[in-house]
Amino acid sequence: MTIFGRKLVVLPFRRESSIDDNDGDIKPMLSSGGGGKAPILASYMIVLKDFIDKIDNVIDIQFLYGYYEPTLLIVYEPLKTFSGRVAVRTDTCAMAAISLNLQQKVHPVIWSVGNLPFDCVRAVPIKKPIGGTLIMAVNSLIYLNQSIPPYGVSLNSIAETSSSFPLKPQEDIKITLDCVQVGFLDDDTLVLSLKGGELYVLTLLADSMRYVRSFHFEKAAASVLTTCICICENNFLFLGSRLGNSLLLRFTEKCNEVITLDDMDEPSSKRHKTDSNKEGSITDSTGDRVMDSLNDCMASDVLDIRDPEEFEVYGNQKQTGIQITSYVFEVCDSLLNIGPCGNVSIGEPAFLSEEFNNNPDLDLELVTTAGYGKNGALCVLQRTIRPQIVTTFTLPGCSDMWTVKSGEDRHAFLILSQEDGTMILQTGHEINEIDNTGFATHCPTVFAGNLGNNKYIVHVTTVAIRLLQGINQLQHVPMDLGSPIVHVSSADPYISLMTTDGQVITLMLREARGSAKLVVSKSTLANNPPVSTICMYKDTSGLFTNKIPEEFTQAPQHVISETELKSEVENEDDLLYGETDFKMPSLNPPQPKPKVLVDNLESVNLSHSSPANESQIQQDYQVRELLMIGLGNNGSRPLLMVRLDRDLYIYEVFRFPRGNLKLRFKKIKHNLIYSPNMEGRIDTENSDFFAIQERTIKLRYFGNISGYNGVFICGANPHWLFLTSRGELRTHAMVIDGEVLSFAPFNNINCPQGFLYFNKKSELRIGVLPTHLSYDAPWPVRKVPLRYTPHFVSYHLESKTYCLVTSLAEPSNSYYKFNGEDKELSVEDKGDRFPYPIQEKFSICLFSPVSWDVIPNTKIDLDEWEHVNCLKNVALAYEGTRSGLKGYIAVGTNYNYGEDITSRGRILIYDIIEVVPEPGQPLTKNKFKEIYAKDQKGPVTALSQVKGFLVSAVGQKIYIWQLKDNDLIGVAFIDTQVYTHQILTIKSLLLIADVYKSISLLRFQEEYRTLSLVSRDFKPCEVYSVEYVIDNSSLGFLVSDRERNLVLYMYQPEARESLGGQRLLRKADFHLGQAVNSFFKIKCKLGELGDDKKHFSGADRRYISMFATLDGGLGYIMPVPEKTYRRLLMLQNVLVSQGTHIAGLNPKAFRTYKSWRKLQCNPARSIIDGDLVWNFMHLSITEKSEVSKKIGTKIEELIDDLTDIQKLTNHF
Repeated sequence: MTIFGRKLVVLPFRRESSIDDNDGDIKPMLSSGGGGKAPILASYMIVLKDFIDKIDNVIDIQFLYGYYEPTLLIVYEPLKTFSGRVAVRTDTCAMAAISLNLQQKVHPVIWSVGNLPFDCVRAVPIKKPIGGTLIMAVNSLIYLNQSIPPYGVSLNSIAETSSSFPLKPQEDIKITLDCVQVGFLDDDTLVLSLKGGELYVLTLLADSMRYVRSFHFEKAAASVLTTCICICENNFLFLGSRLGNSLLLRFTEKCNEVITLDDMDEPSSKRHKTDSNKEGSITDSTGDRVMDSLNDCMASDVLDIRDPEEFEVYGNQKQTGIQITSYVFEVCDSLLNIGPCGNVSIGEPAFLSEEFNNNPDLDLELVTTAGYGKNGALCVLQRTIRPQIVTTFTLPGCSDMWTVKSGEDRHAFLILSQEDGTMILQTGHEINEIDNTGFATHCPTVFAGNLGNNKYIVHVTTVAIRLLQGINQLQHVPMDLGSPIVHVSSADPYISLMTTDGQVITLMLREARGSAKLVVSKSTLANNPPVSTICMYKDTSGLFTNKIPEEFTQAPQHVISETELKSEVENEDDLLYGETDFKMPSLNPPQPKPKVLVDNLESVNLSHSSPANESQIQQDYQVRELLMIGLGNNGSRPLLMVRLDRDLYIYEVFRFPRGNLKLRFKKIKHNLIYSPNMEGRIDTENSDFFAIQERTIKLRYFGNISGYNGVFICGANPHWLFLTSRGELRTHAMVIDGEVLSFAPFNNINCPQGFLYFNKKSELRIGVLPTHLSYDAPWPVRKVPLRYTPHFVSYHLESKTYCLVTSLAEPSNSYYKFNGEDKELSVEDKGDRFPYPIQEKFSICLFSPVSWDVIPNTKIDLDEWEHVNCLKNVALAYEGTRSGLKGYIAVGTNYNYGEDITSRGRILIYDIIEVVPEPGQPLTKNKFKEIYAKDQKGPVTALSQVKGFLVSAVGQKIYIWQLKDNDLIGVAFIDTQVYTHQILTIKSLLLIADVYKSISLLRFQEEYRTLSLVSRDFKPCEVYSVEYVIDNSSLGFLVSDRERNLVLYMYQPEARESLGGQRLLRKADFHLGQAVNSFFKIKCKLGELGDDKKHFSGADRRYISMFATLDGGLGYIMPVPEKTYRRLLMLQNVLVSQGTHIAGLNPKAFRTYKSWRKLQCNPARSIIDGDLVWNFMHLSITEKSEVSKKIGTKIEELIDDLTDIQKLTNHF
């Protein structure tokens, strides 16, 4: 049901009961089952004016419970008022209930109530047995039910003066219900989340006639500022929040308390006095008579309504006790939210291993402000992982490495494979090479690992396999298979070996009377066609099973115990591409051996139309490696990772009713571009060693690195892949050290839960994953709670600290009055139940990126009533004792005294100086030093610098100042539009953003000391933020507006339509769908591109404009060369028409510029939708080749374009 102002649209869904075929309004529609036709009534419009005269300004619509026909409750306000006019016009809201008869299309009004308080915000229908509805107003709460007089309470003292509706004061309660969110804990119990985050449990107390007699409020908890509430299952409560982390709470019932309704025979006045129960005064104020309208039951005293004669009809009520359930809430889980990002600053991480100090690219991190009030926080974001390096060794000639344990949890040995042998290192307090062990050291290693619960070590070379305990060899099994072993996969207690010609041998560890030996299992795979790659997997998820369990839960316990161990050995080429002529042998395994589940894909229909094409694809894209791994909560999310030469596909397992194994694989979308190692290969004459190098495992599972398990993906674009118990796949790049050739987890006394890797310079680095960030997020993030609202954050380069503007809101009972010539402070006392307005108190402080805390003794409190409008790090020419530019922190403020008193503000300029730190507090070496603080003629709304001068927007003028002897001397000024809230400068140009009048471009000429208007946008536009877009020598102006568009303007005086340069031309536009409040620009990242920059000419002089949105999103806009743009535009057009879109929506329509004003011109577009184009990477190989054929280009070219864009923008 939707409302267009004053109309309702009725959209009937499918009806179960069949209706007579001759009904003319029925449209036959095919049901999803494909079979019979389900009749659907035609949709139609209800014009509410025809049923309810004066209906306007609909506040809320709800369906009511307990009626035979669908009944719609509408709360509306025919004549609007506001708090300033309550003295003359009050109680303007009304309520009406409409019964919908869909066949006859008649809609009688069956119940209406007028004169409700003017501040009604929503209606909450109550289920049977009580029925009716709660009307929530800001200051009162009213229960209405048809044929029963209303019952209302005032929640604070404002309601008693602003409404003449009969309200009873609710004792011991002072709350307001604006922004309230509601959920039902029970049929008569609601949970309310107020705007301050308090959780109240509201119980409706009804007597035996089901009349609501009273409300009982209990404050249960203080929680996050809530945007929505949802009850999950039986006893979970989800609090969704836009301003903080969303929470999942469990609520449990506590012991009951008894509240009694007093005996009704006493006179009402006396009864009112005796009821001294503190839990909320419970008195009777509902009548039993059927009243026609509210006016019939209005009485002078609310407590005198009940008629004593009528009471006898229903029998006398003796003392009735009502039990009230109180609830306990406990937090189970939370979802991280970094939004709304009001302000972004680029800074430098405090810790960076010195190995990375000479990288060509700057090492940066993002800091954004988030949240409001007690949910205020700073979010520190890094896009790529930067390991903390413990130490580095240079070891040339190593092709691969393994770490193995010996009995305990720490790794005991490090095994390095080289062409002419194997190095065995013992890893204790220090790392030493050891000789005379049971390891095979004279030839390269293919695999080393643990069996038997980390008790035994197995060591595989090309021709043999050894079993060791510690350094002592227990067994040596020579393997003469005719060709060398090159690939090994193991799942305790099994190990599978594969040779170059595709033979597979499986061995099993047998332990008996203290000794252990490896026994060859019967081969389970035919050698024809040869196996190309194998992976063993031990299933703990309960998904790999022949029968689907009765209760379809995630992993039932009995299934896990029944299925014991299932060794999965699959010919994966067959699984992926399904060659038709090949059937897996189905075996009858002997009983003591493990069961082998074989699945030949009987129920997957592959298109057999073009076998030539299929086999061609198979030759071009061969599977190089597989990894089947159980991640998530106790391995309940098995993932299959398939690595091709230049591609990585990830599949997840889901239950499926057909087939032998009751499961299927589904491809997961991920933004990881795999590229193979280009460097670091060891040239060799030895064919065996060459084959081993070809088969080096690039997908490395790790069980515990800093508390995470996952997969490390080696290659030229190394990535960490995590899937925690939350169940969300996370991929984070680690590009800071270039290519990674091999990787191993390393748990050592000096490096707990760390890892080892080789980079392309043959350096073995021992590192740990920094734990101050959380990796279970799209970008590694740290959220620093502040408990107050952050407004601005800016990085100060010289002192390497952040300057932070915050505010704390507190109720205030004073305000300024204008008394003719001056203002005077007036203090009001309105009593206990008056909710005083909130007053923000601002302060400035220094924040340290080392401790992520406010530096002690740096906080400066601003005056009361003074609000900060802008904070900027400005470089000003210092004319005093030294020359050149110096960085200062400039703050613009305004005194918000109210509408009667003229706005005036101050400019504050601070220098951050170094002082001797206090003992024991090394961070206190920085302090603010005030350079300038003086009142201005108007509010200071924006600040910047140009050529060493300070630019400020004061009122409706823009001034340019010179800082001289700690004073500001005026240089030039110009008049502007309504309210300038942002000034950006580049060289001598100033780009100014106006709240209503779009943008203007000004120019400052230092030699003439003049400020002049160059050009501006003539169309009105409510600008949120602006930034420059720089592509070599061309300059654009990027604007984000209130309607969530991004628009790019350019200054082109040669163009005819620019009226000789007076008008800025709109060159590109794009509907982002999220409001952008903060931009920043950054140079393209060149370090990853390498020297081969032929695709992206001129990338060294191109800037990316990045933004953070109020929904907590991060994105960028980047200029691309014409050739790339054309190619990606064709790709975008193909994907719009051919691709599958979420919910069948159209991306082209969504990304078109939106405006409520009618535009006199066509949208300019010219911006490629990166999210849509990126979907090309998620297509299958056949779809990719089809799409690229349509465009007339190669798959590689498109992938190169997207990869280059990713490399250029891979900052932070």
